[in-house]
Amino acid sequence: MKYRVLLLNPDVKTIEIESRELSSRGINVVTAKNVEEACRLLREDGLIHVILTEWEVPVSNEETNLGSKVTLKGAELFEEFKVIRFEVTIFLFTKSADLPYFNTGGDLSGYFYKGDHDYDDIVRKLRSEVINSKNRAPFFDALLEYSRKSKDSWHTPGHASGYSVKNSIWTRDFYEFFGANLFRSDVSVSVPMLDSLLHPNGVIKEAHELAARAYSARYTFFSTNGTSTANKILLQTLLKPGDAILLDRNCHKSVHYGTILAGAEPVYLSPSVNNRFGIFGPVPKKRIISTMDKAIAMGKKLKVMILTNCTYDGLIYDIADIVKEAHKRNVKVIVDEAWYGYARFHPHFFPCAMEAGADYATQSTHKTMSAFSQASMIHVNDPEFEDIEDFFMENFNMHTSTSPQYPMIASLDVARKQMVMEGYSLLSRCIELSDMLKKSINTLSKFRVLDLDDLLSDEVKRDGIKLDPTKLTIDVSGTGFSSKEVEHYLLEKHNIQIEKTTFNTLTVLITIGATHSKLNRLFLALENIEKMSGTRKPQKFAARNDFFLDLSPMKFMPRFAFYSDGESIPLRDAIDRVSACMVTPYPPGIPLLVPGQMISKTAIEALNYYRDYHVEIHGIKEGRIKVLTAEEEKQLEEYGYRINDITET
Repeated sequence: MKYRVLLLNPDVKTIEIESRELSSRGINVVTAKNVEEACRLLREDGLIHVILTEWEVPVSNEETNLGSKVTLKGAELFEEFKVIRFEVTIFLFTKSADLPYFNTGGDLSGYFYKGDHDYDDIVRKLRSEVINSKNRAPFFDALLEYSRKSKDSWHTPGHASGYSVKNSIWTRDFYEFFGANLFRSDVSVSVPMLDSLLHPNGVIKEAHELAARAYSARYTFFSTNGTSTANKILLQTLLKPGDAILLDRNCHKSVHYGTILAGAEPVYLSPSVNNRFGIFGPVPKKRIISTMDKAIAMGKKLKVMILTNCTYDGLIYDIADIVKEAHKRNVKVIVDEAWYGYARFHPHFFPCAMEAGADYATQSTHKTMSAFSQASMIHVNDPEFEDIEDFFMENFNMHTSTSPQYPMIASLDVARKQMVMEGYSLLSRCIELSDMLKKSINTLSKFRVLDLDDLLSDEVKRDGIKLDPTKLTIDVSGTGFSSKEVEHYLLEKHNIQIEKTTFNTLTVLITIGATHSKLNRLFLALENIEKMSGTRKPQKFAARNDFFLDLSPMKFMPRFAFYSDGESIPLRDAIDRVSACMVTPYPPGIPLLVPGQMISKTAIEALNYYRDYHVEIHGIKEGRIKVLTAEEEKQLEEYGYRINDITET
């Protein structure tokens, strides 16, 4: 048995008998006599998936000053376990037949009466719960079954289960590299048993329902075009032309493009900035609330707020409080959890967006879990979703291919299953490995892993921000090398690819695929670079990201500026013109200019600064930028597409 059952009973003699009866029937049993023992086992043993408990259990074996033991019962007891491991299934196993079972908190999955003495029934139910329910991947199972049948293909795709390439002298290496199973599983929507992503009513629908259950959502949908597309689907569903959206300037570019597609008016929030390390943090909570209130007072039709949680650098909002404030103002909340999809599966990361009350969440299941690239999920908790579900599906169909890749769908199904069955153990190991790597790096004299206080700017230090330990930001300035030089040495000399750099930091991700061997190889590589740096003096590389705190105002709706013909002019001549494109330096990957925004002297200074530091800039070509013509500006004014921007008031 790959899983274990926790048997909880304060009576020593009884628990020994019950344990023996279950063990003799093939159940792997661990026992606890009080709540403290049970909670300790849940934290230590990720293979525990079922709890059999009495209705009332003492907290510990210690008696109070009054001579009696403190006990927990019903919903209180079950909540203690769910706080630690939400995915654990709880069955009541009791000698009482007349308890008030209505007080369960909704966390109880079933009931066994000890007076029945039917251990065979208990074993059947336990196996059904774990094997037939939790340990399932309905879509992957169906795809596996279909592939094994080796049916002759008279439909798309053209490679016909790989026959077009496996016997070709020119392409056989391609077939051999990916393997027969990939081609056999790359099938067509013509296969009814594999359901339809665009109209799910079979195994895909079942996989959706299991994912929703796992993520505490009302509904879940699979996206095979990444979280970029998931964001655009939601924005086009929730926003109509002229509606306003509150968004962090640090949001992924798909959010900015989604705003353009929806014809919405953006109300931008400036993130906190740590110039010392070139780190963009969360938007200050006060700024979020005050901007919401200001936008509403100005008469803007504020319908949606979207925030990124956690940030690329692992900074986590106190999201529950922000959601409450938004809902007080009738604003729907979308949380882009592209980098935080695993948060549901370990208490160290609670709460995730769904637990915090957000209406929607988008997740890049491929980024930090086991799904294939582009595999993402959309989670829904909006109580009004049924009113817009048909429109949501129209937008889903608009953005999703009618020929989705079935192995990608299968990877989403399997990634969910993996996290439900072993996510707690995997994430506990990630946290352990991360702590080990951090301590090792900090023994070096020229590298240092940054703490939360290092990453936060002063304006958000009282906002309840936390740090994701699986994302390590390493200060490299002590080596005398730039971060790009360190990145180059790691790749070329040590075959190590990192996630990202700023001017003077590296970011590495400790994912569920991390190993001790990889950890040690990274440490040895950094040690080698430190030795190689010799007597180089530490350098303080500039990170002037404060440009983003002085953003120029929006003049026109982004949609209309974006679809204008515009004209290309030298950047030096663009002061006081209106951008017709999105201009984004990488790093930091935040748009400095968006369509419809005034181009200020500060913006041009910023772009020249990033150019001098050889930063990649999207939207500028050969020193020229696309702007609105004078005639186009006049037309947009006449049509009433001028924005009364908050930064102007």
